Amino acid sequence: MAQASYPFDAYPFDIGACPSPAYVVDDALLRRNLERLGEVQEASGAKILLALKGFAMWDTFPLVSQYLVGTTSSGQDEARLGAETFGGEVHVYSPAFTAPEMDVVLRYADHLSFNSPGQWRRFRDTVAAAPRRISCGLRVNPEHSTGEVALYDPCAPGSRLGTRAANLKPEDLDGLEGLHFHALCEQNSDALEATLNAFEARFGQFLPAMRWVNFGGGHHITRADYDVARLVRIIRDFKARHPHLEVYLEPGEAIALNTGFLVCSVLDIVDDEVPNAILDTSATAHMPDVLEMPYRPEIIGGGKPNEKAHTYRLGGTTCLAGDVIGDYSFDAPLAIGDRLMFTDMAHYTMVKTTTFNGIRLPSICRVDETSRAVRTVKTFGYVDYMQRLS
Repeated sequence: MAQASYPFDAYPFDIGACPSPAYVVDDALLRRNLERLGEVQEASGAKILLALKGFAMWDTFPLVSQYLVGTTSSGQDEARLGAETFGGEVHVYSPAFTAPEMDVVLRYADHLSFNSPGQWRRFRDTVAAAPRRISCGLRVNPEHSTGEVALYDPCAPGSRLGTRAANLKPEDLDGLEGLHFHALCEQNSDALEATLNAFEARFGQFLPAMRWVNFGGGHHITRADYDVARLVRIIRDFKARHPHLEVYLEPGEAIALNTGFLVCSVLDIVDDEVPNAILDTSATAHMPDVLEMPYRPEIIGGGKPNEKAHTYRLGGTTCLAGDVIGDYSFDAPLAIGDRLMFTDMAHYTMVKTTTFNGIRLPSICRVDETSRAVRTVKTFGYVDYMQRLS
């Protein structure tokens, strides 16, 4: 299952063939990820779901659904999108549901995970009265932190996500068929192994009465250095200990990792101690994880500050002073109209965009895996901005 890294030193398609700015997903790279995920399912016996919170470009779902068994969502609208555009199993979890939202969720969900025994008690009769059978479970907190960024740690002290063992009584699980934990973020299989040990130590007593366990997301399975063999062993060993349990994984990033790009253009150069290149994109509006995580995305042909002959600070067009993507160097001076291509811009980008300042959303494009032609799937304009408001 070895996977070569993509040579991000050359443009993988015609950079001028799409609008600017635009997210561009390469079908060949997407299929490569999906093939690896399919191999993991086959070798481990686990089922893998697409987490819509990470990647919800539904134009690609006819391809993705060839490999994965379904979707997992965070509420009513994602559940409907998964049911209507992907098919397969529909799994839903939310920290809390409202009664009107639950009425919608029950039309689509196959698996439904509650965050607390209180939510399960509130909606148990509603679920039982639904016209279709739904397998319900409880999200639990294994209280084992392995990540480095507190913003993305569901196991941090005082976390609202999942029920702690100390707050769980056996009768709280009456009628439930599964346990769900989600504790990872962009991590390797060693982090899963440690978290799974903590999960079994705290909640293993409840597993004989369950039908399934959801290992959540954050598994960077399609990253080049991910230890897939270890992941397969962990799952197979768990299933050997608990042969009656179905195992689910629900990565968001792993599906679209290193499959997408953000193409943008230079609008102006403002001279300063470090020359500022103003782009027709935005960190805060179009790639918010650059500021939230934070991290520095790569640019094809770009280097670290002062690594190449000409260094620029790249910023967006919003009024936010901190709308800065970072400092990059280039072999030749940038000029107005030049196009740049940021890499790894498919997951947690399109799903998190905003129209702050009225800045328009990037277009969405796909690259055909055989012809390499670029197709524009969607463009956005004034109506998309206006209809978010009233």
